[in-house]
Amino acid sequence: MNKLSALHADGCETSVSDALAPGSQPKGVPRMQLPNRNQIILRPVELESLLPAGHHARVVWSFVERQNMAGPHAGIRAFEGGVGRTPIAPEILYALWLFATLEGVGSAREIARLTHVHDAYRWICGGVSVNYHTIADFRSDNVDHFENMLTDNVACLMMAGVCKLKGVAQDGVRVRASAGAASFRREEKLKSYLTSARERVEELKRENSDDSAARSRRKAAAELRAAKSREARVGAALACIPELAEIKKRQGRKPEEARASTTDPEATVMKMADGGFRPACNFEFATDTESLVIVGVDVVMTGSDMAQMAPMLEQIVERCGKAPDDYLVDGGFPAHDQIDAVAPLTRVLAPVPKPKSVAQSKEDGIASEPKAEVNQYLRKPTDSAAVGDWRERMATDEAKERYKDRAATAECTNAQTRNRGLVLLPVRGLDKVKSVALLFALTHNLMCMIRLAPELLGIRIDLPAV
Repeated sequence: MNKLSALHADGCETSVSDALAPGSQPKGVPRMQLPNRNQIILRPVELESLLPAGHHARVVWSFVERQNMAGPHAGIRAFEGGVGRTPIAPEILYALWLFATLEGVGSAREIARLTHVHDAYRWICGGVSVNYHTIADFRSDNVDHFENMLTDNVACLMMAGVCKLKGVAQDGVRVRASAGAASFRREEKLKSYLTSARERVEELKRENSDDSAARSRRKAAAELRAAKSREARVGAALACIPELAEIKKRQGRKPEEARASTTDPEATVMKMADGGFRPACNFEFATDTESLVIVGVDVVMTGSDMAQMAPMLEQIVERCGKAPDDYLVDGGFPAHDQIDAVAPLTRVLAPVPKPKSVAQSKEDGIASEPKAEVNQYLRKPTDSAAVGDWRERMATDEAKERYKDRAATAECTNAQTRNRGLVLLPVRGLDKVKSVALLFALTHNLMCMIRLAPELLGIRIDLPAV
């Protein structure tokens, strides 16, 4: 209760009247206009005046305007002079996702809400009404277009002399998947679930055909759709069991221990950074060491980086037209077959693992003499030429000094994606997860472009007077 209302509640009308007209008698409670800040007001506003010059939303739109949107435009079926509803321009949806990713927003529903209450999102929409379903579908359905956009972006930065590929650092970051830890089931349990799901689908079909007027059509269709979705997810989980069983077998474990998730069949349980085990996806980013531009993106459903070096290098060569001079990875990458595969294209810089300690045998409770320490940098008789060269190379001071760029590059990229909200995946399925990874890479490269080549965005830089 404010002070003016308190005066009326306490019966102090006389004091108020006396204050207004000394010596006169009060005729009643004074009437006055009090503020009501809970009311909704409508005010005319020019959208251009909402954001200052240089705002990130303006930079994002300037970037989107310069992109080749032929792919998303090809899906538009409304034409001038024809019939049908006019769709939302793909540029608006693309700009919304880039700006939202930059701001750490990963939910389509939250973006749709912000288009009504946040000036930057309103400015991007420019009066066009969008809903969360359209926003979500744009992210999920355009993974191939995002790949092409990343290729165009990297090519543009290479032509500007920003990205030179003198060195590329690759590293993986594990992101919690949108799958419950209790949703993993073995093969026998999945078979029983699939049988129950199919029976439920057939039951709903019979109910809808017997008496369609007993229930609302909308409710009946929703129940049938949900039952079919569960049947499809359980079937997909069951189809993943043979591959997971083969992985268990290679690990020396029992194949029958293989389990798949009924909510996200492609997610697997991985060891996270905190030492716990949770369903996750492994995001692989390859970053140029000088410009910090991401030149390669991949998503794998295995927690190990051991077999990811050669596929990523192949992607970089296809995207950039050449391989980097140096390829920097941590100790989880350099399997010998991977080094052999990439040696003709680049120079691998990775730590050489120390030899396993020889267990000391004990006889009559007395330990034997320990064996001499083995130098891991010496070429072994069983090494291939590429592996032997890698061992000798990592013994040099030049390679050790050059390798210091790995942490400053790969770990920086991973940290920035974490800071932008890459902690819990909002989608399920490998293709949708790949779209999320590409959006993070495009947003990251956009910020690199602002820092290194603002002229590509039409941003003017005022140089200091000499």
